[in-house]
Order: sequence, then structure tokens, then C-alpha cells
Amino acid sequence: MDIFLQADAWVALLTLTFLEIILGIDNIIFISISASKLPKNQIKKATNIGLFFAMIFRILLLFGISYLIAMKSSLFMIDLSWIKASVTGQSLILLAGGIFLLYKSTHEIHQKVEGINEDESESKNKNKKISLSGVIFQIVLIDIVFSFDSVLTAVGMTSGIDGALIIMVTAVIISILIMMIFAVPVGKFVNKHPTIQMLALSFLILIGFMLVTESAHLSNAEIFGQHVGAIPKGYLYFAIAFSLGVEALNMKVRKSKKQEVS
Repeated sequence: MDIFLQADAWVALLTLTFLEIILGIDNIIFISISASKLPKNQIKKATNIGLFFAMIFRILLLFGISYLIAMKSSLFMIDLSWIKASVTGQSLILLAGGIFLLYKSTHEIHQKVEGINEDESESKNKNKKISLSGVIFQIVLIDIVFSFDSVLTAVGMTSGIDGALIIMVTAVIISILIMMIFAVPVGKFVNKHPTIQMLALSFLILIGFMLVTESAHLSNAEIFGQHVGAIPKGYLYFAIAFSLGVEALNMKVRKSKKQEVS
């Protein structure tokens, strides 16, 4: 492995692994909410199996990178009076993922706002059981959507570096292993605090909307004569970090009040 004797290779590996973990935060939030519907003894199993298949898919994407890049070519055109777009394979995948996230998050928020209590949910689960395979399928499905962004980022960062494919595969494996370790603890924390869970669902709505707009951007869509631009991911991550910071302060205040009362 002479490639790892080069300083550039180590810098690329560490940077890419860090970015893969950052991009995977969205995934962990979705996994924690999906897996929380399962019995406690199956949550870790569903998470690890789902992430394992996700890792396999990302590695296959890396090996088939030429096909992935070819998906940037236009499949068909939309030319109407109010919308024009050149639809690509990438844009269709991002659009499907965004709509799925919007539906899933809105459905979960509706259930919680309507006040479906534990007894009602348990009685419903007796009639309609949530299967382990169903949750795993959801985890793999949404990771497929996020994988395209992750893989394209990896290709852009390692272009021109010797042994780029080995660096990308190594970064994916390390990032998925780290996600396997932290996905369940993060999930427990999110499900233990209802306000954090609502924030997480709201974040998923933002991410879903971002995927839809990015899909339109990749299609060079124009709506009523206005070109649809991509939303910078930095704005999204800043909003998430700011919201979590405010909620952390609220949790600290609530904890202090409880200590004063006791």
C-alpha cells in the first residue's frame, strides 16, 4: 500500500472521512426515527444491517463511477409555458428522495401533534406490525439518495490523486463504521427527548426540500422564467447547529428548574 506513504493521500483520507461523517448526520437522524418503531432488541440490528448494505452500495457506486457521471446527461426535456427543465438521472433520484423525506417527516409530525399515545400506537401495531425488513429497506433506500451526494463529493476531492479509488473506499468504510457506533446512542437520545425529536423531523423536512431544489437545479429548471438555484449546504448545517444550540440551552434551563423545585 505505497499510496499511504504519501502525505497527500493521508490528508485526502482524513478530510474525506470527516466530510462523509458530516454528510451522514442526516442519515443518522433518519435512521434513529425509523428504527425507533421497532422493539428495543431489534433497533441495533436494523441499524447495523441497514448501514452495512448502505456501505456496500456506496462502494459499488464508487466502482461504477463512470456510470454515475453519465447520469448527468439529459434523459428528457420539459418545455411548458411556466416550467422548462432538462431532466437527468441524478435529478430524478434526488427528487424521489426529497419527496420521500417530506412525506415521511410530515407523517411522523402529524402522528405526534395529533397526540397518538402509547396505548393507541401499541394497539395499532398489533394489527399492523412494523417489520425489521421494512425498516432496513427504508434505511437503505434513503442512504441510496444520500450516497450520490457523498460519492460525487469524494470524486471531486480525490481527483488527480494517485490511488483515488482506494482512498475513497477506505473513507467510506471508516465513516460507516463510525456511524454504526454512534447511530444507536444518538437514536436513544433523540427518542428520549420529544423536543429534539420534533427538531430532527423538522430538519428532515428542510433536507427533503433541499433535495427537491437541488434536483431542479441539476435539471437547469426555470419556473416562470426564474432559474432554480441550489441551496448552499452551509446554510442548512448552520440552521441545524443553531437550533440544536438553542435547544441545548433550553434543556439546561429546564434541568436547573427541576433541581430548584426538588
